[in-house]
Amino acid sequence: MSGITTGTWQLDPTHTEIGFTVRHLMSKVRGKFEKFEGTIVTAEDITASTATATIDLSSINTGTADRDNHLRSGDFFNVESSPTMTFVSTGVVRKDDTEFVVTGDLTIKDVTKPIELVVEFLGEGKDPWGGTRIGVEAKGQISRKDWGIDFNIPLEGDKFMIGDKITLVINAEAVLQA
Repeated sequence: MSGITTGTWQLDPTHTEIGFTVRHLMSKVRGKFEKFEGTIVTAEDITASTATATIDLSSINTGTADRDNHLRSGDFFNVESSPTMTFVSTGVVRKDDTEFVVTGDLTIKDVTKPIELVVEFLGEGKDPWGGTRIGVEAKGQISRKDWGIDFNIPLEGDKFMIGDKITLVINAEAVLQA
């Protein structure tokens, strides 16, 4: 990533997925957010680069309308009073030429907590429309309870229907702005 072009990059929503997985009973549920915007600003010193994102929580899609509506409710995201989730990076540490750890503040339901994302730089290149793109994949894990999202249903044997740990996976393409 040492040769990356410096500048401001906008996430391409058509080629970006902000997804998650969470334990549900004996399996995992996967979902994604379909409306978001984000910016990456790359600096000469890559550790001075920044990233921000705003995610529309009402755009959650797990493939099941009833579940999505429940996730939008006060039991989970309460999108009527807190319609967005935001991320603002606070630091970048280089692990090697393609792997970085990005720390940042994640805000959900007016609660801001630090998180850490392991980011793999997937490359930079020209697209067929005359633009320049970069690709990244970011992964991290959070405890939903840290943001006050603690709805659950107890099960037999001190178990719960929904897991606390949420795995985040972001696959993104961003376009250099002129």
